[in-house]
Amino acid sequence: MDLLGRINSPKDLKKIPKEDLPRVCDELRQFIIDQVSTNPGHFSASLGTVELTVAIHYVFNTPEDRLVWDVGHQAYGHKILTGRRDRFHTNRKKGGISGFPKREESEYDAFGVGHSSTSISAALGMAVAFKSNSMLDRHVVAVIGDGALTGGMAMEGLNHGGTLNTNLLVILNDNNMSIDPNVGAFKEYLVDIATSRSYNRLKDEVWNILGKVDRLAPKTRDIIRKIDSSLKSLLIRQSNFFEAMNFRYFGPIDGHDVLHMVDVLQDLKELPGPKLLHIKTVKGKGFACAEKDPTTWHAPGIFDKQTGERIMIDSPNTPPRYQDVFGKTLVELAKQNPKIIGITPAMPTGCSMTFMMESFPDRAFDVGIAEQHAVTFSAGLAAEGMIPFCNIYSTFMQRAYDQVIHDVALQNLQVVMCLDRGGIVGEDGATHQGVYDLAYFRCIPNLIISAPMNEEELRNLMYTAQLPGGKPFVIRYPRGRGVMVQWQTPFKQLLIGKGRKLVAGKDIAIISIGHPGNFVQEAITQLNKEGIFPSHYDMRFLKPIDEELLHDAVKNHKFIITVEDGTIIGGLGSAVLEFISDNGYTTASVVRLGVPDRFIEHATPEESYRECGFDTQSIIEKVRNFARKNIPTR
Repeated sequence: MDLLGRINSPKDLKKIPKEDLPRVCDELRQFIIDQVSTNPGHFSASLGTVELTVAIHYVFNTPEDRLVWDVGHQAYGHKILTGRRDRFHTNRKKGGISGFPKREESEYDAFGVGHSSTSISAALGMAVAFKSNSMLDRHVVAVIGDGALTGGMAMEGLNHGGTLNTNLLVILNDNNMSIDPNVGAFKEYLVDIATSRSYNRLKDEVWNILGKVDRLAPKTRDIIRKIDSSLKSLLIRQSNFFEAMNFRYFGPIDGHDVLHMVDVLQDLKELPGPKLLHIKTVKGKGFACAEKDPTTWHAPGIFDKQTGERIMIDSPNTPPRYQDVFGKTLVELAKQNPKIIGITPAMPTGCSMTFMMESFPDRAFDVGIAEQHAVTFSAGLAAEGMIPFCNIYSTFMQRAYDQVIHDVALQNLQVVMCLDRGGIVGEDGATHQGVYDLAYFRCIPNLIISAPMNEEELRNLMYTAQLPGGKPFVIRYPRGRGVMVQWQTPFKQLLIGKGRKLVAGKDIAIISIGHPGNFVQEAITQLNKEGIFPSHYDMRFLKPIDEELLHDAVKNHKFIITVEDGTIIGGLGSAVLEFISDNGYTTASVVRLGVPDRFIEHATPEESYRECGFDTQSIIEKVRNFARKNIPTR
């Protein structure tokens, strides 16, 4: 770290001679490899933007000039160059720095990000604010990946930005990847631009000829731009999409040539108006395994930085991940029911839709980063008698809320919405916590809302959801592993709106939904040893809720605890309180355990469960306190 060790801010970076920037990039890339190999995080995306990050901070006057990253997976180099190198070992750890840009963390993080396709809109807002305040010397740079351009919001930002004369530079980081390989017509369009040899060769010739006379002809750049557009149209046989949006398009250029990028950015800095620079990069650049398999190495966990061997800690008796239970069960159901279709917005590996894609390639669709489209596409399939399983991470389903209401629930269509990463997600932090879904869906008519306590329950909910005559059906389950090693049990139809009484006790009733029911079971095992015998009710369904089960709980227990890995405002606890009020019960004392009314920052899931107060030990402590005060010693 001869050079990187001297850099604690972009001001320090600017002191380094330009010819030494490739060495800075090499040291920065190695630092990321060293750190992420032992402290897991997002890996391949940040390796691919090393040169881009160095060039931006070398040319632009950050933080006065604003830099907005899309998503944030690619921003590790940015964090390291902006004063957080010595704290980078705390990345994604409780109390440490966030894995994503965060305004409260640094003045260099101009905008907090975590969800895709937001950078252009946010950057445009900043550029307009600068213009409104006559701060015309300020620049705004948005870095967006080609995968994020499949999100409709990015297109909306381009459409609006092209009508405003602001100093906005959009840098398109084109590596043909989001987490999985990109899909769709826009990906093919970018490939056409990048690979048209005739266009690129002639463009270089035109630039060399006309660029030499720039001093004699001040409007040479305008001439080049017009000729450039004509060449694109002629040789690629279509107009340039970005120029149709009124952005001046430049590229594609090699995103790993830091010296050339510095020159290009310096030139673009002098050009007024909205501009788009198209760079080609390799995700995972500089680490052979990540270059070959960027999907696996998006977030690989701990690995040997010398050999590239990923260090796995699973044993043969480790329960499966919920996402894999979903993926394999979907294939089983699809073999039985030819109407089943799988849909995911750019997360086939993350949600294990890959199993369906391999077994039934014509019945599984990755629609790109486009959650709204995914839901309404599913609604269209259901309207014609198909049974779509639309798998979206809980935190990303927030982006399709209107479509669920208007296109699915209002029309009462049989769309099965599988919400992966429901509840606490851990190290990804506040932007990715899937804790709001129970609350934001519970108020929507026609929805069936469920959460399995284990793998067998997930399978049976999926089986029940696809049976004839079904309604809109939500199944939410957590990130990580379940509790059953032998999980591939025969399918069983579940009665919709019916839960189960797992333990019959006295005095205290614990009512849970979803995976935290396992925390309750562990707590009861310990409490029984202490002579305390709570009842346990697993609700299974939040809507319709099992009122018969709730009557049993409230009539026969003095004290009720609700447990959920969602917000206590609007979730299971709220539903139980509403039931008690609506039915005129006055004697039950209720305590709600779940996610409190604040954003939960990054930590391990176990640390977050404890912080929120619904882990096994927290449940034990709540029951003990009540028993100590209210139950006579036996």
